[in-house]
Amino acid sequence: MGTKDIAINYIEENKDKFIDVSHKIWGYAELSLQEYKSAKLYIEKFREDGWDVEENLDGIETCFKASYGNGHPIIGILGEFDALSGLSQVGASPVREELVPGGTGHGCGHSMLGAGSMAAAYGIRKYLEETGNEGTIIYFGCPGEEGGASKAFLARDGYWKFLDSAITWHPGVLNEVVSGSSNSCIQKEYTFKGIAAHASGAPHLGRSALDAVQIMNIGVEFLREHMDPTARIHYAILDAGGVSPNVVQPIAKVLYMVRSNKVRDCIALQKRVDKIAEAAAMMTETELSVRFIDGLANLVSNKVLEQVAFNNLKDVGVPEYTEEEYSFAKELDGNVENRKSGLPGDINPEDDCFEYVDEISEHGNKPFNDFIMPYIHKTGSRPGSTDVGDVSWLTPTVQVHTACFVAHAPGHSWQNVSCGMSTIGDKGLIQAAKVLSGTAIDLFENPEIISKAKEEFDRKTKEGFLSPVPEDAVPTII
Repeated sequence: MGTKDIAINYIEENKDKFIDVSHKIWGYAELSLQEYKSAKLYIEKFREDGWDVEENLDGIETCFKASYGNGHPIIGILGEFDALSGLSQVGASPVREELVPGGTGHGCGHSMLGAGSMAAAYGIRKYLEETGNEGTIIYFGCPGEEGGASKAFLARDGYWKFLDSAITWHPGVLNEVVSGSSNSCIQKEYTFKGIAAHASGAPHLGRSALDAVQIMNIGVEFLREHMDPTARIHYAILDAGGVSPNVVQPIAKVLYMVRSNKVRDCIALQKRVDKIAEAAAMMTETELSVRFIDGLANLVSNKVLEQVAFNNLKDVGVPEYTEEEYSFAKELDGNVENRKSGLPGDINPEDDCFEYVDEISEHGNKPFNDFIMPYIHKTGSRPGSTDVGDVSWLTPTVQVHTACFVAHAPGHSWQNVSCGMSTIGDKGLIQAAKVLSGTAIDLFENPEIISKAKEEFDRKTKEGFLSPVPEDAVPTII
């Protein structure tokens, strides 16, 4: 038996424990920075099993770490556990049916993510116990990935530097090693305060906060023509000032999200949005206050670690699925609304792997992707954002995806919530745990890999880390 088998067999023999955690977190479905039950469950489990647990990391209530071992290498395993609003869904159901009307749901699979990372950490601990090898494994409970970005706040304060490497995963529609970069992202909330007045009897005495929001939105619309075409700006009106049209609205709030690949470009574009908000306040004679929500850096890829993770993904392979699971996937996948094409949502015709995926997924018609993507190191950028990017600026980092969702389910969908309580999702999180544990064991046993990964990391981050999070900012619930 190889040393990796120690971890892999332990994970397999104890999989029900980790699946149970995943299902409990799925049921809690707590929003960003409000994951009190979820964090408590993890902390209790780790403490019961003798891990050294530290709570309230960086002053964030639901942020914690659980450590085992001594000395180097120090490997971090990243876990998340926040849900999304408006995505309540009956688990393991192929049809749309809210569990709690208007409630929350794990549309990004973080219930599985946290539990799979936990299983990996336990497997690595078993390896360290059995072999007596030196090294430290740390599970990081990272709240607020969907809004709050705890990893980014920790990065701003230099927290990830002491790690020799960070390893993580995310539920997806494909089995693959993540390569390439991502978009940097900044969120700010703009609140305009005006003066209420009778909209018919004395409109001239009012100062409309809603007018300010609308003018700001119009200004940003004109900005879109004059920004980098790869940048993105999104917004949501949080408070339109009430439901009475015959009152000049004295308060209005809008949340803006600005994205660009490089942090410095994102910061520069955000400043232009700030100026538009200031101008809108001047034009409407309203008062403006701005609240920073979060900021994320772009990912720094590491080819050395990607190759190690890919080898482990191949070794672990794809789980075996039953006819019932394929039948469930086919029905659920058939209920995906607004399918843009027959291919998975994160594959685009310009990708090098397009033809491969098209062919092996039966020309885009397969409801579940039970195959491993070929490894291609990429230099381009994915359009989404993640606070794993901030970690990757301070230590060599690698991420994998395993197929926990049906082939054509979009991100943040009810289909993904349903899969979180299905055996497809359960198998995906255990698969991911085995891949992560094997990758970590390669680093424990081959220090030259860490050295090469750090050489690549130093080369790619030589310009230094520019955090998009201001020094005085604190994690904020939206």
